[in-house]
Amino acid sequence: MTVQAPELDETFSAPADEARLDRAASALRGNGYLVHLVDTAAEARKLVADLLPRDRPVFTASSETLRLSGIAADVDESGEFQSVREQAGDLGGDVDARIRLGATPEVVVGSVHAVTEGGSLLVASASGSQLAPYASGARKAIWVVGAQKVVPDLETGLRRIRGHSLPREWRRLNDKYGQTSFIGKILILEREALPGRGTVVLVREPIGF
Repeated sequence: MTVQAPELDETFSAPADEARLDRAASALRGNGYLVHLVDTAAEARKLVADLLPRDRPVFTASSETLRLSGIAADVDESGEFQSVREQAGDLGGDVDARIRLGATPEVVVGSVHAVTEGGSLLVASASGSQLAPYASGARKAIWVVGAQKVVPDLETGLRRIRGHSLPREWRRLNDKYGQTSFIGKILILEREALPGRGTVVLVREPIGF
């Protein structure tokens, strides 16, 4: 981990225009994902509540998008869903238990750090805890993604992770907990083999990082 905050590239904060969103949505559908395009985070929150099952365990991956939109609270605090986190209770300092907690849920809901116009999803993690359910551990996966995360290609997506997502997370953790962050693992999802498994909710406004 770096002692000083990584340099922040704010150019990755700007939302993609409608043409780029449409290209990404079309490519994602071609790669086997279900795609919903909504105007606001509030609409995404309502949609996700409608998409999530009430009779199966749901795991909320750590995500500022889920926190800021209220989706994490809906799942973990409302009592309406079978929340994996709520059922697990306080795991305290057991890092291994927290990493394993969401490895194979029935359903995972989270976000990613970049979506390419070619229909790939990129997500980085320090521990890698959300990568297992994203890749294949969960029977169903839902990702809520702000428009500022749409990028032209994989190379730009990786630059966004290192130049924007990591610095923002580094600063968030440092300000809130006096801790820092780093990139331990990066997952690239290029195509979904199982019909109906993966759903991407693209939000026309920026949310998360």
